[in-house]
Amino acid sequence: MPSEVSTNLRRIVAVHAGGCCEYCRIHEDDTFFGCQVDHIISRKHGGATEVANLAYACAVCNRNKGSDIASINRTTGALVRFFHPRLDRWSDHFQLRDETIQALTAIGEVTARILGFNTPERLLEREELRIAGRYPRAGVVPPSPGAG
Repeated sequence: MPSEVSTNLRRIVAVHAGGCCEYCRIHEDDTFFGCQVDHIISRKHGGATEVANLAYACAVCNRNKGSDIASINRTTGALVRFFHPRLDRWSDHFQLRDETIQALTAIGEVTARILGFNTPERLLEREELRIAGRYPRAGVVPPSPGAG
């Protein structure tokens, strides 16, 4: 499998995501750097360049995630994998309360913490977008697992 993401594959991933980051749910039009295609399981860890392993991610989430695939849960000390947009349902692991993305599970907790969902800058950004009626985007529902 090629390591580069083709234009067609990028389009498929973007359409599947509804133009939103599949991690923090911000729309690509509302971010300065737009969204990028992320290898959910990085190539470094054997992840393939195929739809089942690609997610649409804003530049901030993608940068913070890097090639990481898991983190240590602060409560239990256990290694916990990150949220996987192709296997997991967003609403099972997170809930949106105003501009704050609250973790509902250990997977949600490590993902939100490492990807920096609720840093002061990101909270301010989402608050302004929420006030403007742009976050969360109407009609944009996180895709169901296995879709695409």
